[in-house]
Amino acid sequence: MQSSRPLKDRIFLVIKGLAMGAANKVPGVSGGVVAFVAGFYEEFIYSLQRVNKTAFKLLFNGRIKSFYRYTNGKFLSLLFLGMIVSYFSVSKLLDYLIIQYELYVWSTFFGMILGSIYYLSKDFKEWNKTTLTALILGTIAGISVSFLDPATENDNLFFVFFCGIISVSGMTLPGFSGSFILILLGNYVLLLVDSVNALNDTIIDMLKGDFEFIHNTYRIRMLKVLGVFTLGSVTGLVTFSHILSYILKNYKFITLATIMGFIIGSLGVVWPWKETIYKTNSEGLHILDSTGKQIVANYQRYLPEMNAQTYIAIAYIALGILIVLGLEWYGKRTRQIKV
Repeated sequence: MQSSRPLKDRIFLVIKGLAMGAANKVPGVSGGVVAFVAGFYEEFIYSLQRVNKTAFKLLFNGRIKSFYRYTNGKFLSLLFLGMIVSYFSVSKLLDYLIIQYELYVWSTFFGMILGSIYYLSKDFKEWNKTTLTALILGTIAGISVSFLDPATENDNLFFVFFCGIISVSGMTLPGFSGSFILILLGNYVLLLVDSVNALNDTIIDMLKGDFEFIHNTYRIRMLKVLGVFTLGSVTGLVTFSHILSYILKNYKFITLATIMGFIIGSLGVVWPWKETIYKTNSEGLHILDSTGKQIVANYQRYLPEMNAQTYIAIAYIALGILIVLGLEWYGKRTRQIKV
């Protein structure tokens, strides 16, 4: 597993991390789908599953190289490097594109989800009563989640830790969007916008030699929130990976059918033609977050009229499908070269 990777593969692994990070931040899109389609999902889960008692024993005994090899460190470090860079670059670009070109961005994601469903189903030969039931239940779960109403924001640190555990589901469970779950829990803006911006501002201040932020109560609170959220995410990532590793090993086809159902169900979340419904107070005025943005309550979906804009959106759906097919081709080619 810890074989030497050519430079090109290492660069592509960072790019995959960028894609996973960007996907994890978009409500309705799962970074796990990127891992699944690009052909490194099982290695990702396997590598996380190696973060166990043996790994910590090696680390605490100062055997850093052995710890690095045991946990497939080169793979994980390159992937997480891409994710971290994504949160401060690609995901911000994505935020801008969603605001300026919302229909076309959602259309591309919708196409990518369709392509993912095709990718998962085309080679699946184990259809029976059990796997069909798992597919249906997974689909119902995915659809049900998309119609839940979000809760209100809560910065209690115990709840933030819980949000961290739940939010990584999108990385480990394809089709289950961690960022959309955060919207439902009411903490999407707090954890993926406000706290990240606080860290970004703090880093910039420190580079300038300005440490006045230590007297800024709000900034310090946001940094605490981000720290606890990160700790919860790491806890959830390692925990889910152990559970999924066991399930994939013992119930592989049932798991794959359920994942396929989650992805089918997530189509409702990323449906391109929808109107955003914002939260309002008792006087009918929009409720704003700490950055002055309106808080999303849910979406009202509708069928589009056939016009030029719709045709362009359909073209972007086709582009999304082609992106996934391209990832599949590259993943298959990489596996063949390794063999």
